[in-house]
Amino acid sequence: MSDSSYPFTSFNFLVTLAMQQAGTLGLPDQFCNGAFAECDGLEMTMEPKTVREGGNNTQQIHLVGPVNYGTLTLRRGMSSNQDLWVWFNAVVANPAAPTPGRGALANAVITMCDAAQTPRVVFRLSDCLPIKLKAAPLHAKDGGVAIEEIQIAYSSFTIQLASG
Repeated sequence: MSDSSYPFTSFNFLVTLAMQQAGTLGLPDQFCNGAFAECDGLEMTMEPKTVREGGNNTQQIHLVGPVNYGTLTLRRGMSSNQDLWVWFNAVVANPAAPTPGRGALANAVITMCDAAQTPRVVFRLSDCLPIKLKAAPLHAKDGGVAIEEIQIAYSSFTIQLASG
């Protein structure tokens, strides 16, 4: 069986968030590199336009309609790294601005790797906007890892095979 026919495993991935405007917010140009345990929401849905031809009652024509994108959900163990919180606060800091939070938009790159950790598929998300940031619930009886979650809206994404 050739390498291209093996399916990818769901745990071999890397996530990179990068500010669109370098130096914005005091964050590094790239932040949260690969530090996520879960990544969900890479999806596109197209709403077809249905047209009925006059006099033809047995068929309908489907045309390409608008595309909607999912909401990216990332989860990771909480640590002293506060980049996500800084990013979220910067987006909501000045809602009276002509384009609130536009300077705080980021791009995301999600890379799926094969079993040998070689990058194979790259998803590039544009105009990422954090829409929900959730700290882990705190329970004195629970001995688990504290998980924080961020939900991100994005304008579009492309998918390509990784070079190499």
